[in-house]
Amino acid sequence: MTERPYDPELLEILPFLPSLTGMSNLEEVVARRKVMGSFFTQVDPRDDVIREDRAVPGLAGDPDVPIRIYRPESAPSGLLPAVLEIHGGGFMVGSIEMMDPWCDRMAAALPAVVVSVEYRLAPEDPFPAAVHDCYAALSWLADNAADLGVDPERIAIAGQSAGGGLAAGTALMARDRGGPPLCFQLLEIPELDHRLETPSMTEFTDTPLWNRPNAIWSWKHYLGPDHEGPVSPYASPSVAEDLSGLPSAFVSVMEFDPLRDEGLTYAMRLLEAGVSTEIHAYPGTFHGSSMVATAQVSLNSARDASAALRKALGT
Repeated sequence: MTERPYDPELLEILPFLPSLTGMSNLEEVVARRKVMGSFFTQVDPRDDVIREDRAVPGLAGDPDVPIRIYRPESAPSGLLPAVLEIHGGGFMVGSIEMMDPWCDRMAAALPAVVVSVEYRLAPEDPFPAAVHDCYAALSWLADNAADLGVDPERIAIAGQSAGGGLAAGTALMARDRGGPPLCFQLLEIPELDHRLETPSMTEFTDTPLWNRPNAIWSWKHYLGPDHEGPVSPYASPSVAEDLSGLPSAFVSVMEFDPLRDEGLTYAMRLLEAGVSTEIHAYPGTFHGSSMVATAQVSLNSARDASAALRKALGT
């Protein structure tokens, strides 16, 4: 692996990171899912958060979508804001369990109702399955806001990595379909561009956890083996010609991440389109380095995202 000036506090995790190489077929992807599943151990609910699992209707013709709802045990009177959370995993791996700690923390700290989506994964279910599931979950959340005790004017969407790309694609779909309304989009280290042409994507071929070879297979599986022609902006938000009318945004990137430049470019385009956008780039970091939660740069990243959500939701 190329020597790079990673933050010294992050070095401890490098020998233990799961390998996501070799995902050319379904059997290899399933094997990596098991590796990732063992890396993210299941976490019991916090005492101050209530979890509830449900299945909500998919879009027309699609199967029901499993979701997990997180509610603060005690909260101020009145309606709460809500966050639709979308996990990462390169469109191929990951689950709602891996985001349990984040969702618990946001539910308690904001406070807010958090809904996490167990969307369908590639290669078994290529685009548009995942974004359809996310949009179906958002529609259910908005339609059932009263029953959930949620303020329909304060619904945000959040995602990390591929989840950040799905959050951006869902926000575009909500804009184009005339709702549900979103007040904010939190896009952390988002996977946004299938073209794989940015300088960081070209350079970072051997970075930890995520690199160009991973990204190539990610997009091949997500777009599907039979894909030809133009790619939908709901799959690859970076190809959207018009970003106006989208909710305000927070975009974070890591220095040694192949996704760095597509995130920065998307954030700048949001600003150019008149969308209020906060941009953060964290030095010495790599994709997934926030798993070293005690590192100061990880604490800074978590603090910045939480502060942006709190401000956007008015809590």
